[in-house]
Amino acid sequence: MLATSTDDQEFFRQTTDRFLTEHVPRFVVRGLRDDPAGFERTYWRRGAELGWTSLLVDEEHGGGTISGSGLVDLSLVAYEFGHHAAPGPLLGTNVVAWALGEHGPGSGNQAEVLSGLLSGDAVAAWCAPLVRPEGWQATVDADRDGDEVVVRGEARFVESAGQADQFLVTCRDGEGPGTTQVLLPAETTGVSVVPMRSVDLSRRFGVVTFDDVRVGPEAVVGAVEEAAADVDRQLQILLVMLNAESVGAMQSGFDMTVEWSFDRYTFGRPLASYQALKHRFADMLSWLEASHAASATSCHAAQERHASADERLSAAKAFIGQYGAELLQDCVQIHGGIGVTFEHDLHLFLRRVLVNRSFAGSPADHRQRIATLWHGEVAVEEDEEGEAA
Repeated sequence: MLATSTDDQEFFRQTTDRFLTEHVPRFVVRGLRDDPAGFERTYWRRGAELGWTSLLVDEEHGGGTISGSGLVDLSLVAYEFGHHAAPGPLLGTNVVAWALGEHGPGSGNQAEVLSGLLSGDAVAAWCAPLVRPEGWQATVDADRDGDEVVVRGEARFVESAGQADQFLVTCRDGEGPGTTQVLLPAETTGVSVVPMRSVDLSRRFGVVTFDDVRVGPEAVVGAVEEAAADVDRQLQILLVMLNAESVGAMQSGFDMTVEWSFDRYTFGRPLASYQALKHRFADMLSWLEASHAASATSCHAAQERHASADERLSAAKAFIGQYGAELLQDCVQIHGGIGVTFEHDLHLFLRRVLVNRSFAGSPADHRQRIATLWHGEVAVEEDEEGEAA
């Protein structure tokens, strides 16, 4: 969470916290294990009324921020989602809302979709490219046939694929190096979804297949072959939310375990009094505080579109992915046998962190991505020195 926040931001975070505590307490989250959707539409609409889906959209298009820094404000919502292991299509809906608002949806179908996302009446999913050390790679192709765009391919690990009303599809151009994004209704002919299994009890994923789907120019978001910069920004937004969510889950698991260690007695002493556990708690607290700092710092860099944003986001994703999982595994171990039971709440946060760890690039992927970014910077500096010489 942010080291410092305004009064308005803190009120907004507390409002989200109270809403999630009331509407999706932990026993409700456990009960979503067999729910096909993983969340209720009424719950999502009420969350949208609080501002969950409008923070990245300009006021002229119906959105608005709390502090003037929409991505920072959104990170507070994501933190609380992790802190409560809350359900809902927060990630994809906000990415799609940003993309539509960024280009000005006009008065056509895209305007209607954006309005539905902001009100919570509609849900959108991003058929995102895969994140690789050398960069992102789209897995769906887009070929032009006159004024039409023909979409074919398969997008995997699409969050809320089975619940989405609209898909934002990132496509590589079949005739060149360009990137195109199109907005497709879920019921479009040629679009099919196959559910995937996830360890997260409330988060749903799917494989979305596009079988020669033909769309007109009105479906294109932005410009044909010119969406690469948009995709870069969308990945930054996604990583900010994933990092903040994971830190929220880490905080819940850690607080729960500290409380347990003081309440649980063995040989007449609380667990917290044993030196070995004190040392382990010290390690866990250092990982937690470093994760807070990495998440907040990278979020601010992304908000300001700083040149170091990609590097900072990958560093945060790699660190939080590695040490978040280790912290929560330690929490399970300290709880003992009860920590591995379904009835206990601890596994809810471990599940959330494990899914976030692998989503949009693993820690290893992002460490290699940092190395790639560094190598590119060094190469540029050497070229400039050579020219100067």
